Amino acid sequence: MAAIILASQSPTRAALLKAAAIDFDVIPPDVNERMVEAPFVAAGKSSTDIALALAEAKARAIADRYPDAWIIGADQVLDLEGDRWSKPESLEAARKQLGRLAGRTHTLRTAVFGVRGKNVRWHHCASPALTMRALSGHEIDAYLATVGEAALGSVGAYQIEGPGIQLFERIEGDYFAILGLPLLPVLNWLRAEGAIG
Repeated sequence: MAAIILASQSPTRAALLKAAAIDFDVIPPDVNERMVEAPFVAAGKSSTDIALALAEAKARAIADRYPDAWIIGADQVLDLEGDRWSKPESLEAARKQLGRLAGRTHTLRTAVFGVRGKNVRWHHCASPALTMRALSGHEIDAYLATVGEAALGSVGAYQIEGPGIQLFERIEGDYFAILGLPLLPVLNWLRAEGAIG
């Protein structure tokens, strides 16, 4: 087992760490995200608070089993003018999400927690803003026909590292955070901890 563990099911997050030449293992956490976020939603907490809670829950779920490892937990919540979104559950839901995002600016709250043992060692939340261009129903249908079920793999139903980039007119903020892992802050934390050189 590597000394660094990514507590995530996201192939994109794993690809980012791998591209950075980090030696790590992936262990998907067994976390019911809706149960974690429910008290935060009920209390009217912000999308940032919810993203942080989800990221921490994922890191802690793995840290209990691997107390000597540095655990990275991350999550992402889409915020459109105060409305919080999760991944779409169907292509029709993805179509509706894209229709609501078209021509508007939304924010991705991308949270990451670093845990070792039972101790939270570090956390960070990035908030890149993305402006989608105005899209017709035909353009949305054509995009979904191109990407298919991959649209269900991310909040907002797009991946900017693929054909989804064509949906946008402007992006502001950390590119890596948009992909789901604020990579430079994560690497800085791992370096400060002595986990990497």
